[in-house]
Amino acid sequence: MKALLQRVSQAAVSVAGEEVGRIGQGLVVLLGVANGDSEKDAQYLVPKIIGLRIFADPDGKFNLSLQDVKGELLFVSQFTLMADARKGRRPSFTDAAPPDLAEKLFNYAVGLARESGVKVATGRFQQHMHVEIHNDGPVTIMLDSRDKLG
Repeated sequence: MKALLQRVSQAAVSVAGEEVGRIGQGLVVLLGVANGDSEKDAQYLVPKIIGLRIFADPDGKFNLSLQDVKGELLFVSQFTLMADARKGRRPSFTDAAPPDLAEKLFNYAVGLARESGVKVATGRFQQHMHVEIHNDGPVTIMLDSRDKLG
């Protein structure tokens, strides 16, 4: 499971011209689910996302987490994070989980985030979305559950 985090001052997601999710200060989480991923991958990533200290303290240092700043999360499913573009010019998506599994694990990750007490908005799974991101910094960080220790 991969999560591309973008620290934002605000963000919104729309489907067919209808806004379906909006947040203020916080993180946009573009989440891709790979073949072989399980709930354990989400159990690793979600606390990491919420606890990652990438917000500035009064001295301008990255010392504060999403919870510290009372930030919000916008989760957007993003199977293209699983793209393999090593060969040729057309990316392969064979590493992406099938839609039924991906949706189940995406929803599980969103549920874990909500259980933490953080305000969570989402896009719509398997829909063409327009995501408006006001990247703050910019700060963009990639997390991959396969990088976990142990």
